[in-house]
Amino acid sequence: MDDVLALIPEHIAKEILQLPAHLLDQLEEIRCRIERPVELVLGGKPRFLDKLIFTFQDARALLGKLSQYSLYTLEEELKRGYVTISGGHRIGLAGKVITEESQVKRIRDVSSFNIRVARQKLGAAHSMMPFLYQEHRWYNTLIIGPPQAGKTTLLRDIARIASQGEAPIPSTKVGIVDERSEIAGCVKGVPQHAFGPRIDVLDACPKPEGMMMLIRSMSPELVIVDEIGRQEDSHALLEALNAGVNVIASAHGYSYEQILRRPNIHVLMEHRLFDRFIVLSRQRGPGVIEAIYNGEGSLISQKREFV
Repeated sequence: MDDVLALIPEHIAKEILQLPAHLLDQLEEIRCRIERPVELVLGGKPRFLDKLIFTFQDARALLGKLSQYSLYTLEEELKRGYVTISGGHRIGLAGKVITEESQVKRIRDVSSFNIRVARQKLGAAHSMMPFLYQEHRWYNTLIIGPPQAGKTTLLRDIARIASQGEAPIPSTKVGIVDERSEIAGCVKGVPQHAFGPRIDVLDACPKPEGMMMLIRSMSPELVIVDEIGRQEDSHALLEALNAGVNVIASAHGYSYEQILRRPNIHVLMEHRLFDRFIVLSRQRGPGVIEAIYNGEGSLISQKREFV
């Protein structure tokens, strides 16, 4: 959190620090839009700081700190639309998009910043281990949930447990393809979260290429990726399975039934790639496990607990 507060304008940081401690613990996002009041997302609910209007000067100062006062250093980030900072926090950017031959070249005139506060929740996946690891092997697993339901938090902790080992689970070689720099939150290639000794991360790498690169070069036993859904993702997952590598992935969705209707994921269902499906929701706040299904789609647990 200190890394975030050091980044944003001082008068905004002071106002945020005046929040009660229990609200600060629920802070998920700080959204700053030029000529609009600063918005905080607390436990999934918006709260506007009406007296704090984010100005052009504030935007220039924030972008200056992000780029260390040289926009050239943000060339790739301005193309992707987000920047990851120390601590694993991610700042999404919006503004005028410059394209070249139908490809995004960069974002210019940045007018909106979405600062997503990263918090590693150690032990979040502990209760899931009996469902994910049995008989000396990891089950291929798909974690399903809407945005900000805790999918990345769960993936992050699964990677940590697998890497360092947790009885009866032995330490495992884990490869993470972190296309959006969210799971590991790398800065200059170094993960900002605790993962144990046996983690290899391909940061800001497209998932299809990244999965194949890891399998060829790093010989992982378990590959972790987030937000699958494209046709290329499905093909790469099938290749990983054929190479004898186990996969744990996440996908946007509100239910197991809805996921079945997504064409590119339905292909994976037909090949029976996944042994487990974990469904998360935000009905009672982020990170509620609603249900766990086996590979045939039969309900095996309805835990309804927080991860």
